[in-house]
Amino acid sequence: MAKRLINPVAKGALLALLCLWAASCATNPVSGRPELMLVSEADEAQIGRKTDADVVKEYGIYDDPQLTAYLNGFCQEIARVSHRPNLPYQLKIVDSPVVNAFAVPGGYIYFTRGILAYLNNEAELVGVMGHELGHVAARHSAEQISRAQLANVGLGLGMILVPELRYVSDLAQFGVGLLFLKFSRDDERQADDLGVEYASKLGYDATQMADFFESLARMEPGSSRSGLPEWFSTHPNPVDREKAVDRKAEEWRQDLGLRNPKVSRDSYLRRIDGLVFGDDPRGGYEEGGVFYHPSLRFQFPVPSGWKLNNTHTQVQIVSAAKDGAIIFTLAAKGSPAEAARAFVQQNRASVVEQSNTRVNGLPAFRMLSQVRSQQGVLAILSYFIQRDGAVYVFHGFTPANRYRTYASAFSATMEGFSEIRDAAKLRVEPKRIRIKTASATGTVRQSLRDFGVKEENLEKLAILNGMGLDDRIQAGSLIKVVEPGK
Repeated sequence: MAKRLINPVAKGALLALLCLWAASCATNPVSGRPELMLVSEADEAQIGRKTDADVVKEYGIYDDPQLTAYLNGFCQEIARVSHRPNLPYQLKIVDSPVVNAFAVPGGYIYFTRGILAYLNNEAELVGVMGHELGHVAARHSAEQISRAQLANVGLGLGMILVPELRYVSDLAQFGVGLLFLKFSRDDERQADDLGVEYASKLGYDATQMADFFESLARMEPGSSRSGLPEWFSTHPNPVDREKAVDRKAEEWRQDLGLRNPKVSRDSYLRRIDGLVFGDDPRGGYEEGGVFYHPSLRFQFPVPSGWKLNNTHTQVQIVSAAKDGAIIFTLAAKGSPAEAARAFVQQNRASVVEQSNTRVNGLPAFRMLSQVRSQQGVLAILSYFIQRDGAVYVFHGFTPANRYRTYASAFSATMEGFSEIRDAAKLRVEPKRIRIKTASATGTVRQSLRDFGVKEENLEKLAILNGMGLDDRIQAGSLIKVVEPGK
């Protein structure tokens, strides 16, 4: 049998990979072991800055300086005992009802107001925050990015020079996409261990983190309108998670000699009294087939049977068949005609027809165009409407051969844009967390009934409080209820 020769390209690729491995081995700050890492700490800082700007723009920040300062205080304390104490950590509250917390490279930590509503004491808060700092400390996101870069490198190693390998993926491309990366279960276990370690070193009862994970498991997945994923979408649940956390917490309790670790339920609950709960209608809401935006004082009709998704930067409305959609947003700058020209240039659109017009007395520009996509040719009806110095933009799009089906629905929505005239629609207020004091010793069920909670909401409120309906509480205990919006 003839001697088999190694393909020269494969040999070159293997050599390049070996050089890459040798050049890119780093020591993990947590494990102390060498690992393949194509992302430097400077890269992490760059990714963090870009992602932070995207998060703020895309999802918005909850406006409560006192609550933010309270949380950031814990963030700095955890950072002090972490494996990477020199990073410039900062914590922000994302204005979203989704129950999640996340971190990105560079030390940016985010808690949604949704998760703050479901936490019940400082020990849970510190444990979950320690978990998120643990992802940063162990460089889990950076490791995932390195794997993605390496996968891209593997497509053509033989044609790429070794010094260029670490730039094969543009670091700026990740942005908010990082929030949708799913950690491995090994990463989650390590982050759990670090959360327990950091909480214990600060004197807190780290078993409370396990209780919170149990509460999360009891929750019904929410239907988010913000576009953010839920906790378990990005944090897979390792097997026997609660038992592992309890076991690790006991080990640290013994090692540190903690006799009475802190829980601090009352101090946490008093801090979140008044927290907005659920969707905030002041940023837009749908009612009776109309979308209202009280803060900006406009409204427009929503096609019957279409699904509306309201994010911080745009409103998305999708047909029942999912073959037609309307996007509503703000133009970057300029007049309606200038915004239309910018759209054509950015999307290489072919204009079918266009004209100046008015929408309920407001100057506007109407345009029908076509854009080629990977799925074929899209027909797009656009209205650019000027109001109060801003240009509001509608784009209704569908496959070109379906345009006649949706043209009237597109036009009705766009031409229905107008100022809110009904004062009641402007006075809406969101639901809020309110902290009540149990007047008597008894079950959670009894206390919630005393506060006027309806029977169909009892179980949800028990989960919100991290308890079971038959759990007993003492007179004077603090309980969370949800105050209806107005």
